Amino acid sequence: MSVRKAAAPGPQGHGREEEAALLFERVHYRHDPRWLLPVSPRLCLACVLELLPEPGVSLVRKKHVLSCFRDALVRHASLVTQQVAQDQRVCIRFISILFEVLCNVEDGSVTDLCIEVLTQLVTQLKLEQTIHCLLDECHKELLNMPSMRGSLATLTLLGKLVNAIPALADKLVMEHGNLMEHLLRGLVYPNEGVQASVCYVYGKLYSSPMAAEVLSGHFREKLCPLFLSTLDSAQTKELQINCLGLLRQLLKYDLFVSMIMNKSALAESAESVEGPPRETSLPLMLKKFLLSRDETLQVASTHCITAVLVHSPAKHAPAFIHADIPEFLFEHLSSSSEVLVWSVYNCLILLAEEPLFFSKCHTVYGIESVVRSLQGSLKMNNVELHKQGLLLFAEILTRQPEEIKLFTSSATCRDAGRALREAVSSPVLEVAAEAVKATSAFLRKDHQSSPPVQYRELQALLEAMLGRCADLSQTPLNRRPLGHASSRDSEKAILRRGNFLLRTLEGFRNACRLALEFQSEPLAQENPFTAPSAENEDTLGAFSEFLLSACDSLCIPIVMRHLEQATHPVLMEVFISILHSLFVIVPHMKEKFSKKLAASSFIRLTLELKARFCSGLRHLTLNQVCSSFLCYMCLNLLSAPEKTEPPSQEELSAVSELLQHGLPQISSRGPESLVFLSDQQYVEGAARQRQYCILLLFYLAYIYEDRFVSEAELFVAVQSFLLSLRDQGEQPPSMVFRASIYLLAVCQDKDKALDESVVTAVRTFLEGILDLHLVYTHHPLLLKLFLLYPELMSRFGHRVLELWFSWEESSYEELDNISSAGQPTLSASLRTLFHIIRSSPSVLLILLDLVYSSREDTARKVLIVLRNFLRRNEDVQVSGLIRGHFLLILQRLLVEHGASPSKASGNLPLLLSLLFLVQLRNESEQELDSMAMKLLHQVSELCGKCSPTDADILQPSFNFLYWSLHQTTSGSQKRAAAVLLSSTALMELLEKILALTWTEVDSPGTALLCSTWLLTASCSAQQHSGNLQVHQTLSVELDQVLNTLNFPKKKAVLLSAAILCFLRTALQQGFSSALVALVPSGPRLASAPEDSVLAPLRTSQVLSLVIRLQNLLVQKDPLLSQICVGCLEALFDYLHARSPDVAFHVASQPWNRFLLFTLLDSGENSFLRPEILKLMTLFVRFQSSVLSHEEVGHVLRDATLADLSMLSSSTLQALHSFFLQVQSMGLLADPSTAQTLQASLEGLSPRVSSIRPTPQDMLCLGGVAVSVSHIRD
Repeated sequence: MSVRKAAAPGPQGHGREEEAALLFERVHYRHDPRWLLPVSPRLCLACVLELLPEPGVSLVRKKHVLSCFRDALVRHASLVTQQVAQDQRVCIRFISILFEVLCNVEDGSVTDLCIEVLTQLVTQLKLEQTIHCLLDECHKELLNMPSMRGSLATLTLLGKLVNAIPALADKLVMEHGNLMEHLLRGLVYPNEGVQASVCYVYGKLYSSPMAAEVLSGHFREKLCPLFLSTLDSAQTKELQINCLGLLRQLLKYDLFVSMIMNKSALAESAESVEGPPRETSLPLMLKKFLLSRDETLQVASTHCITAVLVHSPAKHAPAFIHADIPEFLFEHLSSSSEVLVWSVYNCLILLAEEPLFFSKCHTVYGIESVVRSLQGSLKMNNVELHKQGLLLFAEILTRQPEEIKLFTSSATCRDAGRALREAVSSPVLEVAAEAVKATSAFLRKDHQSSPPVQYRELQALLEAMLGRCADLSQTPLNRRPLGHASSRDSEKAILRRGNFLLRTLEGFRNACRLALEFQSEPLAQENPFTAPSAENEDTLGAFSEFLLSACDSLCIPIVMRHLEQATHPVLMEVFISILHSLFVIVPHMKEKFSKKLAASSFIRLTLELKARFCSGLRHLTLNQVCSSFLCYMCLNLLSAPEKTEPPSQEELSAVSELLQHGLPQISSRGPESLVFLSDQQYVEGAARQRQYCILLLFYLAYIYEDRFVSEAELFVAVQSFLLSLRDQGEQPPSMVFRASIYLLAVCQDKDKALDESVVTAVRTFLEGILDLHLVYTHHPLLLKLFLLYPELMSRFGHRVLELWFSWEESSYEELDNISSAGQPTLSASLRTLFHIIRSSPSVLLILLDLVYSSREDTARKVLIVLRNFLRRNEDVQVSGLIRGHFLLILQRLLVEHGASPSKASGNLPLLLSLLFLVQLRNESEQELDSMAMKLLHQVSELCGKCSPTDADILQPSFNFLYWSLHQTTSGSQKRAAAVLLSSTALMELLEKILALTWTEVDSPGTALLCSTWLLTASCSAQQHSGNLQVHQTLSVELDQVLNTLNFPKKKAVLLSAAILCFLRTALQQGFSSALVALVPSGPRLASAPEDSVLAPLRTSQVLSLVIRLQNLLVQKDPLLSQICVGCLEALFDYLHARSPDVAFHVASQPWNRFLLFTLLDSGENSFLRPEILKLMTLFVRFQSSVLSHEEVGHVLRDATLADLSMLSSSTLQALHSFFLQVQSMGLLADPSTAQTLQASLEGLSPRVSSIRPTPQDMLCLGGVAVSVSHIRD
């Protein structure tokens, strides 16, 4: 017999296998062609059917045919099964022959091939009859088998069939139950191959729940001990694996688990009794497999342990723990096999549910392995492995008893923190979520208490956790335009974010709790191993401040973003508790943090949470947390207020008790709270306490610009509240009343005033307060409230303005510095005050009283405000009001403190400065009225009672007196001068101060000296021109005056100008003043004949004075230059009157020409300065050689080219005088130049004649009043 490969027709180009057919030649001719497969391998199924049972065919040929048939079945399953299933008899015959070959051939490879073909064929045919046929054959074979050795192939086939067709398990158990006895025999047969096959069959049978239920009795009565014995004694890997496979199937059912574990418990108890070897318990068997070096067995054993523990960790875990299974599981965490590590993670997670796992210190032993395994697994790409490892770590960290320290070294704790930091940064959200959960458990005091505490590592871990949460919150949701599915996806995404945020916040809360607990641990305050001199940032203080900063910059923004999408009460409870704990963790920042929270609308947020979730006894924990947070924040804000006096400790304690009792009862929204506040029915104690709490919350919210209720409605509610208090005869606590009047002030509508009854009630409550500062809150609108209603202003206006200025922190000095750029911008508070003053000028009287009676710093602020008000509101006529009130103050002062007015009030100088400012507002050429004359008299009397050391009083007083002598009509000036001259004490004071000019000791100051010289010069000029009566003559040493000019004080330009002004007046009067007597400093020496003409001056003094004036001119100071030129003019007039020769001699000195050209060298057209023009006019007048005719002509030509419209009035007048002087002297011989001069004069005359005196030429230089016209003319 032979099998031959015959050629078969086919398309060109097919492979060799497609061109040949496997045929059994001897019989193939009678086979129908339909049995020949049309595809490769070209096999005739009928030939296969006849060839396999043929005894003459070699085993090799049969194996080859089987192999080809298997290939055909694999590659063309539908075609082959269709061919075989054509005839039922053929199909059954095919199965029978294959089974017969299986039973009769001892070659293992052929057996395996038969089993594979049979299994595939039956599976593909899916014919019930075929399956029954094969099962029957197997059943008969096993029953008729004389020895179990021959049943190996059949058992193997049976196992493969049940594996391929799971439904066969139930059929076998139900229809072939007696097979179980044969399987039991195979289990005790001393051949591990047979045992392995039996275990495999059993495993497949017990994989079916129905079959397992049917076989439960079989297992309990017969199989259990045999199986455990087989498992314990198994030596080959095949048997071990199949036993563990069967065990896995058995362990799915609680019944079998109980049986096996009870059997194991009996075995363990028997081990403790001496005697022959007993049965081994399941934990020890599985431990043996764990100790093997085979990874497959280790994984299978771990799976079995896990399968047992799944049913009841509390019941079964102790047996494995007593067997030291955890120790070996921890050792296997170092494996490189991801499957094994994942399996160990699962098993340990279940063991961790048993307290014995921790009390036996297995976690202490294995924590390093867990950390190292976690670090290694995070480097892999197995997400499930990451999740299970983190879940195990979290379970250990959470369940570890506090009394058993988990981390015995800080290095392990640090490594654990770093592993968690890497895990929370995972891009996979599920992994990061498990890491955050583990981090939350990691942040426990007993886990972190090993010194030194790794604060910087904890900080880095928290930063990573919050950063991951921030990244997630900023990731845009994948929103699709339409559809319920996309909406559900978005909701799921928001829910995932909320859960992740909740876990993150729980972790952060644990960190806050950790910092709080460490505050009582001295060893945890800082690193004890840091050198004393070294700076250490790894401290509890630095960590606490980090928590506050992280909450401010990360937690709060993340939560606020999430609140825009969803609000979860549990999440908000954790969040609010974090904020509350930070007040205690960083106590030195609690006030600042509270202010920032209040300014960020957290009062509103917390109240809305209470209203939404806590009404009707819902979410009691959230209500308590929110109430405690609000109470603590309010107390922080009230104890460190920005715009009011801090309360006393008693007040704070009372408010604390009020808030603690009242806040938990408040769970209403803003409008509902307003309705409750407006209730004017009789309000009982508890309800009144709630009203107090609501008012305080509104008050603090409004202070920090969180206006979450309507101002108009709140205004009405507060009025109703105050009237209710009044009607019930109650006096509100000062803190509550402070809140009430503040809210009234800031909520008052511009056009709606308070009811008279409310104003009366407010006044009544205010009169019951010890001092207004107890209820005062600094705000412009509160000031307006007090000053708007006469009933309040008359009683409390003075005190409220005093409080106002004491709280003002604006830079008032800047307001007093008026630059050329314009007036500085007023603050909102000052604008409000100015508006109040304009609408009610009587407020000025209160301000004047404040200037006089308040503390000096407050009075200075008031003075600056009044100055600025008067400067900016020149249209407001308040001069008479202020001067009249000031006169009363001054009269009262002189009556009460006549002997020493300087001791009356430190603010008197400020009042006098204000009086001078009021005078400056008056236009010149205005008659002094009776009020002004009275003030002048009182001020002069005041000055007469002062000493030169009272410079602060004398300076503004002299400014006022000096103004009275210059900025009025000539008649008023005479009257004013007469009043001053009549005050002998004033004249004596002037003399004393003048004498102090040349002394270094007890000098009153440059400003007062300047004012004294100017005032003396003015009085002398007025007395001389009006021939006024003199009651007291002033003696001044002429030599000292001249010496002072020769050796002036440094930086005393104004003093030199004032002395020159005095000297010019004396020269103009020819030293013949009845008021001022210029006397020599010592005994008068014999003078030369020419000096007698110049007496009281000597020629040397004249020359020295000229030189000094020239030196002062070279300084080119505008004010000093004008007075120097004026003094030179007066000197030359004096010399010309006494000795024309001396005058011409002095005018012709060569240094005069040098002086003039030095002055002219200061720039283009520098001659067009009034002082230089006057100087040239002087030299021309005295026919000096300083200017030649050509130079005069040159000046004339340059002047004609100048733009006259750009010149000042004083320059035009000086230029006109120069032209007239040149013309009168006839210095221009050239007719054309003379004609030009005439034309220039004709053009200048109309301009000069149209010049009017400046209405206001009084300046205040360095605190000294200076009249420009007095200096110039």
